[in-house]
Amino acid sequence: MSRAAIFFATGFEEIEALTVVDILRRAGIEADMVSVTGEREVTGSHKITVKMDKLFEETDFGGTDILILPGGMPGTTNLEAYRPLMDKVDEFYEQGRYIAAICAAPSIFGHKGILKGRRACSNPGFESHLEGAEVCREKAVTDGHVITSRGMGTAIPFALAILEQLTGKEAVEQMKEKLVYMEA
Repeated sequence: MSRAAIFFATGFEEIEALTVVDILRRAGIEADMVSVTGEREVTGSHKITVKMDKLFEETDFGGTDILILPGGMPGTTNLEAYRPLMDKVDEFYEQGRYIAAICAAPSIFGHKGILKGRRACSNPGFESHLEGAEVCREKAVTDGHVITSRGMGTAIPFALAILEQLTGKEAVEQMKEKLVYMEA
């Protein structure tokens, strides 16, 4: 069974984070909601508080297949300021393991130099932070082991792009049917 870690910092974008958790869990993937705040409950940018599965410091990432960073403000800034998570992102990237970010969070990958020579997307207000990337306007972009997406309105395509990498296209088609997902 695949395993994902979705990281929550104060000010995360609720739809981006929880849509991914929901879709991955529906597909049978273990999707851990991980707090980087040291608290078991984290409040999003729209004042919705969510109970976490784990704290970062108690999480074993050995069996984790992908690290996922939701956007939101100041959630993205708070994720980037949390050094242990940034070290883990570097480790996964260097090992060729999957990393994913949506909305403002791909800016973190840009700041780290991860997007140089890659196709990537983000919230339009953060495209200047995609340092060295070929900026795309697609709903979700997978380039190697890096997945990026544009924002709240692309949360489902983002989750499906992650699902595809973990389980394949057939699982994505089955999930689209279950969700009654219609592409515009």
